This record gives sequence, structure tokens and C-alpha cells, in this order.
Amino acid sequence: MRIHLTSVFVDDQEKALRFYTDVLGFVKKHDVPVGDDRWLTVVSPEDPEGTELLLEPSGHPAVQPYKTALVEDGIPVTSFAVEDVAAEFDRLRGLGVKFTQEPVEMGPVTTAVLDDTCGNLIQIQH
Repeated sequence: MRIHLTSVFVDDQEKALRFYTDVLGFVKKHDVPVGDDRWLTVVSPEDPEGTELLLEPSGHPAVQPYKTALVEDGIPVTSFAVEDVAAEFDRLRGLGVKFTQEPVEMGPVTTAVLDDTCGNLIQIQH
């Protein structure tokens, strides 16, 4: 068994697509109209057949309280692996990305947490 697809709820799919591709560096994999929304996924350019991230609309009434509670408590909704957290922190901050946690070493792991501009906190780690 392996993880094929995971998702983040986003306030605006088009804005999310721009952030996740133009800023974070993912590439669009699927973009299929589904009613008023889209089945919109991105993947890592390093693993185009790997796990897809669905940029899922936040329309369900349960989503906003869930997202708000996570952000208020500083809890990332998901985590992405990077080669070097400090280098990625510098690169993304140079692009205007806001971080809620600067790089922190925690034993063998270094993490930082950013705001994806779509209502989520995202952790990067190496």
C-alpha cells in the first residue's frame, strides 16, 4: 500500500494553483472541471508519477472551522520534504512567502512552517 493522493482544502483553487506551482515549484497534473469546481492536482517535478496533492475546494461547512482551528493553534495541515530547509526558507521568503515558524532543528529533523495564502499552514522539513 502507498499514498497515491492527499489533499489540502483551499479557499480559491486558481490562487492556490498559482501559489503551489509558481512559488512552491510543484507542477499541475490534473485539471478537470467538476461542476463549479475543478479536480485540480499538483505533483513534485522530481516525481511526476508520485503522490498527487489535490487542491480541494473549501466549500463544505465543516472545512472552515477545521482550517481555522488548525491555523489558530499553529498546526500545519501537511508537510513537504525539501533538501535543505534553511535554503528553501531563504528562497521562499525572497518570493514573499510568510513563515509562522523559522527553521528549527529538532534532533535529526529541521522544520519551518509557512502560510500557503489559501488558509493553511504548511510544514517543510528535511
